[in-house]
Amino acid sequence: MNHYFDLKPGSELSFRKLKGHFRGFEVSFFTASGIFASKTLDEGTQTLIDFMHINKEDCVLDLGCGNGIVGLIASTLTKNKVVLTDINERAILVSTMNKKILQRENVEVVHGDQYSSVQGHLFDVIVLNPPQTAGKKLCFSMIELAPNYLKPQGSLQVVCRTQKGGKSFEQKMQDTFGNVIVIGRRKGYSVYLSRKV
Repeated sequence: MNHYFDLKPGSELSFRKLKGHFRGFEVSFFTASGIFASKTLDEGTQTLIDFMHINKEDCVLDLGCGNGIVGLIASTLTKNKVVLTDINERAILVSTMNKKILQRENVEVVHGDQYSSVQGHLFDVIVLNPPQTAGKKLCFSMIELAPNYLKPQGSLQVVCRTQKGGKSFEQKMQDTFGNVIVIGRRKGYSVYLSRKV
């Protein structure tokens, strides 16, 4: 059985062009078979984009970037570097395509499992739409390791279905960081923010 968090998806490669309205402007971008949200824009992704807190000087990590649209929109909100990473090689291919289409020079796309490609780097913001299909163990690991890759006062921002795991994710962020707030809710999704103090 193939999953979008596999290294090499076994499905035949096919591309699909999508359009989305993000932070006041329309964007066309590609997705592909074998990656998350391969046919349509995921509502959780849209919610995270609309509510994420990114300042002009923030260095951002889009962890588990999929087609890259979260990090690419983040790159329009900051002058600083934005890193997109994913274990799925096809996600890296599509994210790189979208980076070129949207001409985002401050974006770097790197292949890696969780944080393996950003060892030694610290970020102001980590954004995450966790791969819940992969199970809570993996998702919780992404949260537990996040403080090691955040600057002081840096934030982890996670989107989750409020009634399908949201409370457990909120509690894991509270346990890991000692704080958590909800920065946005829409259509059954919540965006949680924890800050490294």
